[in-house]
Amino acid sequence: MSRDPGQSSAHRGDEGTDDVPADRREPVGEPVVRADPAITGERAAEAVGFDPDDPESVAEAAETVRAFAGNTAGADDNVYMLRGAAACAALVRGTGSYKAAAERAGGDATVSFIRKWARVHDLPQSVRRHVARGHIAPTAAKHIARVAGDARLHLAWATVDAGLTVREVRAAASDINAGTAATDALREHGVTPGHLEVGLPPDQYLLLRRRASLENREPGEVVADALDAYFETDPDVGD
Repeated sequence: MSRDPGQSSAHRGDEGTDDVPADRREPVGEPVVRADPAITGERAAEAVGFDPDDPESVAEAAETVRAFAGNTAGADDNVYMLRGAAACAALVRGTGSYKAAAERAGGDATVSFIRKWARVHDLPQSVRRHVARGHIAPTAAKHIARVAGDARLHLAWATVDAGLTVREVRAAASDINAGTAATDALREHGVTPGHLEVGLPPDQYLLLRRRASLENREPGEVVADALDAYFETDPDVGD
């Protein structure tokens, strides 16, 4: 089923979805995703948090960032990458600037390196969970984090639903930052914004098809209205 956000109401456009967080809400350095057994299994017990207000924790973050910047062995470990991103963000907050963070970490940790990964840590929890699950490559997450607002979410979900490559994500992020609307940038890369394949129980599928046919509408339009009503009454679960 498909519904193009660019052809519907304003709150589904590129900039106006105030109800959907595009940035981190949890405290910097807190291992919210990494400490969730549903995401990381037994590794959840090993999750390390970094407190930017605790000098000892900041020192640990600096050591982690230095090791993270110089280590390629964990490049395929998404949870390890999220831990490094958390350390980068906490170190920046604890030292006051990207430059100070790079000087404190030393080694191969540059301002650019720390900035890119700190931005990944700033992605909303809904996106970081897909990074931890392996649905979004950490290298793709760095490019998703380059854009802001709804554009960030459009790009993240297109990566999950349409299987965008890291190169495609990077190109789309560059187009968006150059002024192209996120939905237009995605179309240029062969993605239909808002398109999502879903599976329904057979009985619900028959009811949906019947309602859509009798109302002379597309099934996606009926689903969208039902979701509007659901999200108006369902409490925010946080992000």
